[in-house]
Amino acid sequence: MSNNAAIVEISQAASQFRSSIVLQADNKYIDVKSILGLFTTLIGGHSYELHVHGPDAEEAKAAMSAVFAKHNLNVNVVSE
Repeated sequence: MSNNAAIVEISQAASQFRSSIVLQADNKYIDVKSILGLFTTLIGGHSYELHVHGPDAEEAKAAMSAVFAKHNLNVNVVSE
């Protein structure tokens, strides 16, 4: 699996939503609409937490979960 493909797809998926979508990896918080932020974070076998807030948060959570799963990335969508 190419991490680059995952990063582009995650960023593109996030950009379709108005909600704020933030990935937490260890103590870092990254806006998943930022490809650069993802490049520096989405390495190694971390487990990630995804925080989604906004008007279309439910749809965004479902879409983001699907993209992360497709690329075998371990993400926990946090329900606030």
